Amino acid sequence: MVLMLVLGFDTAWACTNLIVGKKASVDGSVMCTYNCDGFGFAGSLFYSPSGRHAADELIPIHGWGPAHEGQFVKQVDYTYNVVGFMNERQVTIVETTFDGCLDLVNRDGLLDYFSLMRLALQRSATAREAIKCMAELVEEYGYNSSGETLTVCDPNEAWIMEIIGKGSERKGAVWVALRIPDDCICAHANLSRIRQFPLEKKSKNSLCSKNLKNINRPEIECVYAADVISFAREKGLFNGKDEDFSFRDAYCPIDFENVRYADARVWSFFRHHYSHEEMDKYLPYINGNFGQCDHLPLWIKPDKPLSLRDLQADMRDHFEGTPLDMTTDMTAGPWGMPIRPLPMHFRDSDSIDYFRERPIATQQSGFSMTCQMRSWLPDDVGGVTWFNCDDANMVAYVPLYCCITQVPDCFRPENNLRNEFSDQSAFWMNNWVANMVYPRYSMMIGDLRKAQNELEDYYFADQDSVLLAIKDMQPSDRQSFLNRKSIDYANRMMQRWDKLAKYLIVKYNDQVVKRVDKEGKFQRWGYETPGYDQQFIDAIGKSTGERYKLKEVIERRER
Repeated sequence: MVLMLVLGFDTAWACTNLIVGKKASVDGSVMCTYNCDGFGFAGSLFYSPSGRHAADELIPIHGWGPAHEGQFVKQVDYTYNVVGFMNERQVTIVETTFDGCLDLVNRDGLLDYFSLMRLALQRSATAREAIKCMAELVEEYGYNSSGETLTVCDPNEAWIMEIIGKGSERKGAVWVALRIPDDCICAHANLSRIRQFPLEKKSKNSLCSKNLKNINRPEIECVYAADVISFAREKGLFNGKDEDFSFRDAYCPIDFENVRYADARVWSFFRHHYSHEEMDKYLPYINGNFGQCDHLPLWIKPDKPLSLRDLQADMRDHFEGTPLDMTTDMTAGPWGMPIRPLPMHFRDSDSIDYFRERPIATQQSGFSMTCQMRSWLPDDVGGVTWFNCDDANMVAYVPLYCCITQVPDCFRPENNLRNEFSDQSAFWMNNWVANMVYPRYSMMIGDLRKAQNELEDYYFADQDSVLLAIKDMQPSDRQSFLNRKSIDYANRMMQRWDKLAKYLIVKYNDQVVKRVDKEGKFQRWGYETPGYDQQFIDAIGKSTGERYKLKEVIERRER
């Protein structure tokens, strides 16, 4: 048997990960999230079955990097079942791209970051094993992507790992990984986040890659490539003392754009769960005043523990309630739309340049997930990926158990083609609804929220019954049951979204809002004309002068 690792979409160049340690969650879960963002691809659910393999088995690699025809990775004896980005042991790996020093990309390296992540998921029973696996794979086969920040979790630990190549002349990569304190939350969003880290010669909690065999020692909380500092010196990226070395500053120097478009998302997440006054002290950094402040904390201890639903709400953020709020000025349009079209920069007729904000929730998401790993439960039911395709703000998260061997039809790659609409596609059904709501956001979002909450309330309420149902089942029966549950959950979502789409087109047809009676049925003739949001009305007068003012008002003023 030859297992082919195939990528179903283009490079995801602008993603978001939020991370919660087990003592920072309300129930002891380790949690992380992933908005996989990039225009031009339709999201779907990756699946790889578990299996035993022959000693001479090879895996052909087909990523989005060089063709590498005839190049292979050696298979291992046993590979784990992988659903999305979580395996059957609840190990989860997600990512964001920070690019960094692009001359360190090695196009001749064999492994892009998605191939690397998926190989590690197939081979690793813990987060530590996954970090060791990825370090060894890039050393042996080379790395062809730009800078990446990886979230690596299991039911007990959460880690953040950053990696970047060594350029066209070197096969491997330089990297560093830090264990996130159990009582803290962390995040990354397309900007390197690791600055200084403890060195092996000065700390019993740190380990360089020469001693990776010791990575499972519980006191180890930092692991790094042995040449991560010396390579930076060689390339002229660092010339200070070893203890002052900053991975971010050497391999991904900051500027206004990468801070505002990336770390602003981290700042907003932290602000949800910590003192607004304290977090707003970092606004000079978000505004590019690096002489006053040049970084966010890598992690913080939240004011109170987070629930999974808190984390899902965080993934729907557009800076609401902050100085960067995207719903409170005329760029939000007539109905408070919290998204913006590309490009990121634009120029007015006076040649003045502007930019748009980049929030956590965004229209170009191919898929979104919130992952929950629970150490006190058996792996098959303890690991749950709450998944859906498209914008996190506009979808209902569907729970899928990490042991399943059947991908729900609506999430299968063949049903989510980027250039072909299908009512069997979660991506296109979600986009159908979202693209009706976006232009008239403040009018229509309430109806979407009702459907979203209805589904998620049902899913969360049903989790206790799932745990009760499988309590006395045999393993094979449990897997069959959880397969059926995951498929039923996905089907329920698709049915509800079909109903919602048809409801919206009737209720909001032709720019009016049909009235609904007490039974929820549309009145035959009644409708309302909601008009524009007040902020947009106020902007009209400023930009159009006398043009739209009622004449009698002008005449009264003149008299």
